[in-house]
Amino acid sequence: MDNLLTFSITVFTGFFAITNPISNMTVFLSLTQGADERTKRDINKRANIIAFIIVTVFVLLGKYIFELFNISIPAFKITGGILILYIGFDMLQSKKSNIKNIKDVHIDENIAVSPLAIPILAGPGTIVTAMNFVSNAQTLQIFLVIAIFGSMSLLTYITFRLSKYIVKLVGYNVISVIGKIMGLIIAIIGTGMIIEGIKISFNLMQ
Repeated sequence: MDNLLTFSITVFTGFFAITNPISNMTVFLSLTQGADERTKRDINKRANIIAFIIVTVFVLLGKYIFELFNISIPAFKITGGILILYIGFDMLQSKKSNIKNIKDVHIDENIAVSPLAIPILAGPGTIVTAMNFVSNAQTLQIFLVIAIFGSMSLLTYITFRLSKYIVKLVGYNVISVIGKIMGLIIAIIGTGMIIEGIKISFNLMQ
């Protein structure tokens, strides 16, 4: 039971850091600027549902994907760790102005698919993180990962729904600091994946 609790906390922390709903809500506000509340709500709902489906597919079929492309777990952990480390480092280096780097778009509900669902909510980092959690997992742990990401999608939906009020309350500067803290956590997770991959490669696991 303690192992499952520790596993669940680790998974939640990893997903929270990589999906970063607090920081990403500024992107949501930027993309939906000028849209009415109903359109914003529909885009928000659709984006999170699509992101959840994408991650769930990779979680359930991850092992088959490994077998199909003959991907070893150590290679995946090292490569995925490097990718996540890079994402975390990029978040640490990012500036406040990056929030508005996404091109202005006409309010089209297709933005729920791209760029919101892919790659903002279910990008390479999220998929790699999810697959890493289930690479050596048992059935119960796999469904725990799915359930936790589902709760994270719900949390993201609520955060996006309240984004206008949250930004007014805490300000962009605080959100920027939170984003950097999440970047540090992501970088640490990536480093841990690399170390674990190297240990498995050279049979150094205790």
